[in-house]
Amino acid sequence: MIGFRILKRKRAAGADMIAQFRQLPVANVSDQMSRMTSAGPRLRPMHAGGVLAGPALTVKTRPGDNLMLHKALDLALPGDIIVCDGGGDLTNSLIGEIMTSHAIKRKLGGIVINGAIRDAAAIRASSFPVFAAGVTHRGPYKDGPGEINVALAIDGMVIEPGDLILGDDDGLVCVPFDQLATVLKATQAKQAAEHKQLAEIAAGTSDRSWVDATLERLGCEIER
Repeated sequence: MIGFRILKRKRAAGADMIAQFRQLPVANVSDQMSRMTSAGPRLRPMHAGGVLAGPALTVKTRPGDNLMLHKALDLALPGDIIVCDGGGDLTNSLIGEIMTSHAIKRKLGGIVINGAIRDAAAIRASSFPVFAAGVTHRGPYKDGPGEINVALAIDGMVIEPGDLILGDDDGLVCVPFDQLATVLKATQAKQAAEHKQLAEIAAGTSDRSWVDATLERLGCEIER
C-alpha cells in the first residue's frame, strides 16, 4: 500500500567512503555540490557535539506519529543514519531518550528528524548524533501510516536510501550514492586549498587583490 509500506534498501555508502567524508566539513562538501543541496537551517545538532556520517535509512511518517521510526530502529544496521521526514511539524515529538538509547545500543550512526524531539537535556548530554528541527514535551502517536526506505525531500534536499548523510555544527548535507567518489575528490581538493589559504593568512602573505579586481569587473564606482 502506498503510504504504508516497508521496502528493502538496495545499496548503501560503504565504510571507507564514510570514513573519508567524516574528515571533511559539511560546508566544503556543500560548496562542491554547487551550494544547491541543503536540509535547511532548521535541522540543527541537538547532541553534545561530533560528526554525523553514514548511509541513510529513510523513514516517512505522518506528523506526530513514530510507529515507523520504531520499526526503523529494529531494521537499521550498525552505522546507519535513520533519516525521518515528519513533515517538519513541531507539535509532537518523534523521539526521546528511550529511542535514542535503543539506537545507541544497536550502534547506529545517528538520527535525523524533520520534526521535534523531547528529553532534550539527555540528548544534549550525549555524544550520539541527533539532528532535529525543534523540541517539545508532547509525545507521539503510534498508529501509522508511514514508509521505510523511500525517497525523501527535506527543504529541497532529496535523500534516497543508502545515500551518505553528513552533519556537523553547520548543518546537514546528503551526498547521492552515485556521486560519492566525485564529490569526495573535489572536496578533498577544496580542503587542501583552504589549508594553504589559512597558512598564507597566518604568514601575512594572503593575496586579496581579487576583491578589487572583482569590483572593477562588476563596474563598482569607488571614490579615491
